[in-house]
Amino acid sequence: MENDALDLLEALRHVDPSKLSYQEWVNVGMALKQEGYAVEVWDSWSAGDAARYHPGECLRKWQSFRGTGVPVTGGTLVQYAMSQGWQPAGEGRPLSWEDAIGSDASPKREEPSDALRVVDPAWMEVQDVPPPPEPFDGVRQLTRYLSLLFDSSEVVGYVTSTYRNEEGRFVPTKGAYDRTAGELIGLLAACGGDLGKVIGDYEPDAGAWIRFNPLDGKGVKNDNVTEYRYALVESDTLDLSRQYSLMKELQLPIAVMVHSGGKSIHAIVRIDARSYDEYRQRVDYLYAVCQKNGMQIDRQNRNPSRLSRMPGVFRHGKPQYIIAENLGCESFPAWKEYIESVNDNLPDTENLTDALAHMPPLAEELIRGVLRHGHKMLVSGPSKAGKSFGLIELCIAIAEGSSWMGFPCARGRVLYVNLELDRASCLHRFQDVYRALGVASPHPDAIDLWNLRGKSVPMDQLAPKLIRRARSRDYAAIIIDPIYKVITGDENSADQMAAFCNQFDRICSDIGCAVIYCHHHSKGSQGQKRSMDRSSGSGVFARDPDALLDMIELEIPPQSRQEMINRAVRETCLRWLARCRPDWEEHVSPDERCSHVSLQAACASLLSAPTVMALNRELELLKESVAHKTAWRVEGVL
Repeated sequence: MENDALDLLEALRHVDPSKLSYQEWVNVGMALKQEGYAVEVWDSWSAGDAARYHPGECLRKWQSFRGTGVPVTGGTLVQYAMSQGWQPAGEGRPLSWEDAIGSDASPKREEPSDALRVVDPAWMEVQDVPPPPEPFDGVRQLTRYLSLLFDSSEVVGYVTSTYRNEEGRFVPTKGAYDRTAGELIGLLAACGGDLGKVIGDYEPDAGAWIRFNPLDGKGVKNDNVTEYRYALVESDTLDLSRQYSLMKELQLPIAVMVHSGGKSIHAIVRIDARSYDEYRQRVDYLYAVCQKNGMQIDRQNRNPSRLSRMPGVFRHGKPQYIIAENLGCESFPAWKEYIESVNDNLPDTENLTDALAHMPPLAEELIRGVLRHGHKMLVSGPSKAGKSFGLIELCIAIAEGSSWMGFPCARGRVLYVNLELDRASCLHRFQDVYRALGVASPHPDAIDLWNLRGKSVPMDQLAPKLIRRARSRDYAAIIIDPIYKVITGDENSADQMAAFCNQFDRICSDIGCAVIYCHHHSKGSQGQKRSMDRSSGSGVFARDPDALLDMIELEIPPQSRQEMINRAVRETCLRWLARCRPDWEEHVSPDERCSHVSLQAACASLLSAPTVMALNRELELLKESVAHKTAWRVEGVL
């Protein structure tokens, strides 16, 4: 295993799973799969959190990881380990005499991903928090809050009674949870402005609290929550203006925003989860986005039964009031789509006028007239047609800078990923092709083999491993033979095969080389099909690559095969006569030289008996060789 892989496992050993949120735990699994590890590594590590570990859960989640345009990588795992105190080997080491003084001398580490980063707090335009309304009407404040968050029939939990803990701080009690929102709104309308008549008197230095999700009237725990509708976002590490501005910049789907009367703002964010598990996942995602954008969230607020500050009351003489309502995106799914669209890592649009004024050069050709550097090519043909031999010949043509099927190739390094042959057979084939080509000064050092027979994995797992090995090798081309060994999903499904072929794009873009892969024809007659329609499975296979070369066998008529035999016999007889009878032209007329029958008769009369026997043996082998010859047409769609 490579050193970077060892470092990743070392980092994992320093991450305590019990200290991670659900989403962070999932991120660890995604990072391990992205970097090519087995699910058992994640499962064994997850078992360290006995309170949350469930046998089989890791495998179920693992199988759902399909990869994204912005994958979670090992850098995320390293970030978690470092946040828990781990220091990679080499960090903090004493300087040697060869080290440069300054920031560039620090050992390089993989930076955490910028995924989910929407706002740069350092460049954010800070807005003032709107002041409380004048005159301040507590009844109107609480009535509006209840009407925004609850249906009239839903039970509301709230707290006005407190006690002091050992540190002298006010702590809320369990409070009341026996009234519906409709009942409270009705009582508030009839209280004559005396809020205490409805909710009871509260400690002026403590304020009052309210639960933002409806309850069942039997308690105030998570199990008593009837709808997982909202979550609380609160942070007291930033000043109020920055909290307010950041929440707006993030486009959080806020139902209502409340001033706590202290040093924080309470944003009640729409979650609308169908279950507690979905609620946890969505809140973890919400908190991760806030964290990434500079807002340190109080993670104790994640529970759906959590208390929040009640608008309409005072705390230390300062009002708890509604700052704003219905901000940002209209729903959690819409907000998540917005966040991920901002962080999709896709290129910006460009204006054609500007682009035409600064035309980029085309990539250099790897196979002249057929394939460029950084492009993809599919070679397809029937089973056992010699596709692998053709690709081995292509490896050699690129390594030597020679021609392949008559097309000149640029010289470069090439990686041949062998998924089908055992190692010995593969090596012998390379040797046989080299000998058959008769290369004068071979350069096998420009060819690397990766023999994976019996060890191949689906392409979505193979791609990151291949990229990691190939990134520093400066390959001009990577040849994968054949792809049916690594297909992920149903080869007849267009969407699944599109996702599969995207892995080749990933290799091309990450390494900057051409990717050439091999696939077989579907069953049945192929003669009447277009070359693009002969590959087995979805049409995506033919439409995805930049170049398609399709091989199809031609039927040789018996008359043509006999003509080949006659021509070969005639050429062989002429060669033997020239070698064994220098005066043969005196005995064989020009007309006889055009006939294979006449030349055989001439050889029988002019050559010695042993020589004729040797000639006849060669002719028999020659006829047998010609009888087994095949004819092929290679069609290109470029």
